[in-house]
Amino acid sequence: MADTLVNWAFFEALDNARRIQGMALDACGLGPEETPYETVFRTDGASLRRYGRGIVPGPAVVIVCAPIKRPYIWDLAPGASAVRRLLGTGVPVFLVEWQPTAAPLGLDAYGDRLIREALDAAGIEQAVLVAHSLGGLFASVFGALHPERVRGLGLLATPLHFERGTGIFAAMAGDLRPEDLPPSVPGSFLSSASFRAEPVTFGWDRMLDFAASLTEPEALRSHLLVERWTLDEFPLPGRLLADLAEHLARDDAFVRGTLIVGGRPAVPAQVTAPLLCVVDPRCRVVPPGAVLPFFEAAASTDKVLLHYEGDVGVSLQHVGLLVGRHAHERLWPEITRWVRLRVAAEEAGHPHLDAAA
Repeated sequence: MADTLVNWAFFEALDNARRIQGMALDACGLGPEETPYETVFRTDGASLRRYGRGIVPGPAVVIVCAPIKRPYIWDLAPGASAVRRLLGTGVPVFLVEWQPTAAPLGLDAYGDRLIREALDAAGIEQAVLVAHSLGGLFASVFGALHPERVRGLGLLATPLHFERGTGIFAAMAGDLRPEDLPPSVPGSFLSSASFRAEPVTFGWDRMLDFAASLTEPEALRSHLLVERWTLDEFPLPGRLLADLAEHLARDDAFVRGTLIVGGRPAVPAQVTAPLLCVVDPRCRVVPPGAVLPFFEAAASTDKVLLHYEGDVGVSLQHVGLLVGRHAHERLWPEITRWVRLRVAAEEAGHPHLDAAA
């Protein structure tokens, strides 16, 4: 996409306008109700949240968020909080929060260095990484580069296979020229590109979900909370977006086994941790076909595949498994059980449980 076709100042102004709109919705009672946390590490591009108090020895759960919007989609409200679900396992919970940066950070930072430095700063030798969307891609790359530090890899609607026609990311990258990207790409540009790649999901389906929520006050509030979250745009480093477009969305390098990160190969055959993947057959952003080739190629001997069947009141189906009522009633008990069992197995010296557990 040539520079002459993109008015980057317009998208930066749109980011600011959407943030102001979000603050107005906050004043109407539609802001997030986050669980208390402490920031225990901060560096250029990332910080690390710790939930709860004190230091608990042993393994930890580390959430790896997607970088495009703010991380409170994981902790939207008390009844729609994946963070609270994970805290219920009794395992310490941390969250990697990506921060705006002017530095030219790429996949080598997001998929390796920043996660590694956060774990080191918190004294976490090994972690169960739980991640959603592009955050799961970063967690998977980290798991391939540092298998000794990952006790479990839980991937929720994570794009890992980028064949054209499978999900939206290859389509989004189709007209993108890395050399035309600014150092910081406004979040609203990425939202616009998402809409162009999948207008049904990011347009029509949201209106249908709103209409279906009108008869259920709880679902309507959840829909509006997610809509408010979508206004919290987050800029991405141009270099990261260029790496994602060039090496993954176009070349499908990760699943094909040709991805090089920081001079080192990062391939599914290096992922040995117990693996949990959650797929949504109805999701067009990350359909099962964007996940299953990686699931099959990973070297893990302990693999679990779960299905999410959707919810009303989630606005964007892609985030439904984090905030939806049925997701929290039916899916999250399975996820938290998987976390507890894998941690218990590691502590007992049995790193690989039967995949049916």
